[in-house]
Amino acid sequence: MDRMLYLSMTGASQVLQAQAITTNNLANVSTTGFKADLAQARSMPVFGPGMPSRVYAMTERPGTDLSAGAHNHTGRDLDVAVRGDGWIAIQSPEGSEAYTRAGDLHISSAGLLVNGAGHPVIGEAGGPIAIPPFESIDIGTDGTITIRPLGQDANVLAQVERIKLVLPEQGQLTKGEDGLMRPLEGDVLPADASVQLVSGVIETSNVSVVDAMVRMIELSRQYETQVKMMNTAKENDAATDSLMQLA
Repeated sequence: MDRMLYLSMTGASQVLQAQAITTNNLANVSTTGFKADLAQARSMPVFGPGMPSRVYAMTERPGTDLSAGAHNHTGRDLDVAVRGDGWIAIQSPEGSEAYTRAGDLHISSAGLLVNGAGHPVIGEAGGPIAIPPFESIDIGTDGTITIRPLGQDANVLAQVERIKLVLPEQGQLTKGEDGLMRPLEGDVLPADASVQLVSGVIETSNVSVVDAMVRMIELSRQYETQVKMMNTAKENDAATDSLMQLA
């Protein structure tokens, strides 16, 4: 009886964790470039003294859904989206290089090119990209940033820097708690000239609202089933006690 109770108890606990992952995905349905987290459950043996006769359920995040989100046309000169595979190199809050698909760019008060989350965009020369005062700005398909300097004629153009774009191998990146992607080995990826950008477009989240809502309903029903199993174990235990008292 205790095996049934233990399994259902851990199952209910892990269903709640899976629900939290799904809820987080749903909460980021409007986050630019967000990639949905995946969750799965499996049985694990309980290690320790004695025979391995107990198992428990464990929810784990086996990976991230790296499929591309939809492209939303904005018309802004600083909005860019990666065409096909590839990632934009940015500087994480701790100063290391990380990667994102969020191309909602703007110029910070310090003159740095940053995305919507405030992460500085890294150039191929290394380090954050600083943008001088300009009359107009254009980001090419290869990530090259061209400006018309402030006060200059329309035919006077200056190339500032080139956004670092990378193309990691499949399974090479892992998602951190801050939502940024990093190589599994902790290395810095080289720039890849084959990656292209689309200007005036941003990539939306790849979370499906319908799928996430259906998943939440499924998990809710699974939780109810686990609770019913715990109640059944309690009732069976009480019935066994009654029989023992009659004996």
